[in-house]
Amino acid sequence: MNAKPSKRQVPIVCPGHTRPLTEVHYSPVTSSGFFLISGCHDKSPMLRRGDSGDWIGTFSGHKGAVWSAKLDSEALLAATGAADFTAKLWDAITGEELSEFSHKHIVKSVDFNAERTNLATAGMEGTLRIFDLEQGLMIHRLEHNSTEKVTINKTVWAPTPNTIFTGGSDGAVRLWDLRNGECTTTLNVNGLVMDMDMTTTPGGPVLTVASGKTVSFFDATRLELLVSHEMQDINFNNEGGASLHPTGTKFIAGGSDLWVHVFDRETGKELECHKGHHGPVRCLRYAPNGDTYASGSEDGTIRIWETEPAEPTPTPPL
Repeated sequence: MNAKPSKRQVPIVCPGHTRPLTEVHYSPVTSSGFFLISGCHDKSPMLRRGDSGDWIGTFSGHKGAVWSAKLDSEALLAATGAADFTAKLWDAITGEELSEFSHKHIVKSVDFNAERTNLATAGMEGTLRIFDLEQGLMIHRLEHNSTEKVTINKTVWAPTPNTIFTGGSDGAVRLWDLRNGECTTTLNVNGLVMDMDMTTTPGGPVLTVASGKTVSFFDATRLELLVSHEMQDINFNNEGGASLHPTGTKFIAGGSDLWVHVFDRETGKELECHKGHHGPVRCLRYAPNGDTYASGSEDGTIRIWETEPAEPTPTPPL
C-alpha cells in the first residue's frame, strides 16, 4: 500500500485485559460524556471512559470468552455474549448483573435497539433471538431457511423500525422483519462476514461490512451498495474489522498485519497507517464524535488513536 507518511502517534494504551480482544464499542455521547466497553477472551468485559480510556470497572460473571460487549444508547445498560452459552444484561453504573439469557451454543453478537427495550443475540447456533428487556423474555426467534450450518458473527439493528441485520459465515448479510419473522433482503458479500457496524452520516445511515478481503458500504435504508474496496494486506476471514468515520468520508480497518489503517471511503486510497500493537488487530471503532478511534488486539491491549493528530510543537532554540 502506498500511503502518505503518517504523523507518528503515541496512542493511549489501555491495559487490563490478559487475552485477545474480541470487540470494542462506544456509547453515544451522553450528559456524562461517552464510554467504551470491551469484550475479551479473558471472560472479563471492561468499561472505560471513552475520551481518556481510564478504567471504570469490570463486569464479572461469565465463565467463558466474551465475544461481544455493547452499551445501550444512554450508557446505562451493558450487554455481553459469551462462550459459556449465555448473554448477560448488566447495570452499567453499578456493574450488577440484571439478567442472564441461556443459549444452546456460543453467543457471538449482542446489540440493543435504539429504544433500549430489546436485545438481539446471535452466534454459533445460527439463530437470531430478540429479548424484551422489561419482561426478561424472548419474544422472537428467527431461523435461517438453509440446509447449510450458518454462524451469525454480527447482528446490528437497522434504521427502519422492527428490522435487523445479521452477518453470517455463508457470506451473506440478511435483513429480517420482526413483524413477520422473515428475511426480506439478502446482500451477498465476498467471504464470511467478520464485522458489521452502523454509522449515522450526513448522507444517512451506512452499514459497514468487513468480509473476506473486502470492506463494503451499503446505504442502510435503500439497501444499495455504495462502494466496496478490496484490502491488499488485510484478511477478515479469521480476525479484524472496519469502522466508518461519522462524516462518512474515511474508514479504519485492521487485521493480521498488526497495523491500523485509515482509508478514503470513496477511492479506497490508504491515508495513514499506524503501528503500535504487538499482535493482530481484532476489532476497531470510531468514537461517536469522530475525534479518536479505538483498536483492540490479540496482544490484550486497547489503543486509542487521534483522528487528526496535532503537529509536534517545535522545540524553542536555546
